[in-house]
Amino acid sequence: MRGEDCRQQDLFLYANLEELIPADHPLRPIRAMVDRALEALDERFDELYDEAGRPSIAPERLLRAQLLMLLFSIRSERQLVEQLRYNLLYRWFVGLSLNEEVWHATVFSKNRDRLLAGEVARQFLAAVVWQARRQGLLSSEHFSVDGTMLEAWASHKSFRPKGQQGDEDEPTGVGRNREVDFHGQQRSNQTHKSTTDPEARLWRKSATAEAKLCYLGHVLAENRHGLVVKVQVTPASGRAEREAALAMVREVAAGRRVTLAADRAYDTRDFVERLREMKVTPHVAQNTRGRRSAVDGRTVRHEGYRLSQRARKRVEEFFGWLKTVAGLRKLKWRGLQKVGWMVTLAAAAYNLVRMRNLMAATA
Repeated sequence: MRGEDCRQQDLFLYANLEELIPADHPLRPIRAMVDRALEALDERFDELYDEAGRPSIAPERLLRAQLLMLLFSIRSERQLVEQLRYNLLYRWFVGLSLNEEVWHATVFSKNRDRLLAGEVARQFLAAVVWQARRQGLLSSEHFSVDGTMLEAWASHKSFRPKGQQGDEDEPTGVGRNREVDFHGQQRSNQTHKSTTDPEARLWRKSATAEAKLCYLGHVLAENRHGLVVKVQVTPASGRAEREAALAMVREVAAGRRVTLAADRAYDTRDFVERLREMKVTPHVAQNTRGRRSAVDGRTVRHEGYRLSQRARKRVEEFFGWLKTVAGLRKLKWRGLQKVGWMVTLAAAAYNLVRMRNLMAATA
């Protein structure tokens, strides 16, 4: 018997989002870990918000929504808000009921400064890492470090001489783009600066690559399962990777004997000597191209060195996830502080996915 195509909607709808989401949905274990991490930040949230005044959007909901952007490759906060209006799965993850109104996209911008000042992303990552340590997923002795280039949200046309005043070369005809010929010009970070993102620096990965306005992202990961432990974002420079690595490993070593794996870019005498001063064994890949490596046979001869060199490549998995799934190949935020905040939150999201998969494999 053929059913009727009824156009009349029900007057009342009785539904529970908790019942609509399948019990085995991949987001369920992630939501549980996120809730435990946010509970650890409850006192910090109380310090950031005044007791008097009109209640704001809960910071827990804002953080869950930002995690959704990273997990599902949502391009912008406006698109996220639009999907929250009709996507029941997203509503359940954020904590919105069917009848609740979705906030405006500008709420993210207004509340981000408060969360930035409280270093909420860094504390959230620490809470996620603590859960991984409690479940026995972390190595406390063996780590890897690496860095990657993050292209800034700034155009080469915004890279102008520092002393330039006004817009003498702005277009006078139709169109908004300036017509600038860069050929023959000497442009460097000492003489030029971006007008749209002053903290972005002109940098290139190699002698054959093109120079771009960018930041550098640095990651310290443990070698057992490749989980991210520490994150830093710095202005681009030739020494930034090694300086950030020393700062991050100093926090996790704390005077203990640990190993640190890295690629050939870290094979400098100064870097290796400073690691040894911190009682950190430098499992750094040897760079012998026309030079002598700073890592000698005392380190290379051990089997642990070979294992560290094989494990350090797991850091690249996070960089690939960061630039494809999380969508941070081209940054959407300007300023070192905001970029660092989003990269740190992306590291926490990556750990959550990795931990879910590890727990499912061992179940």
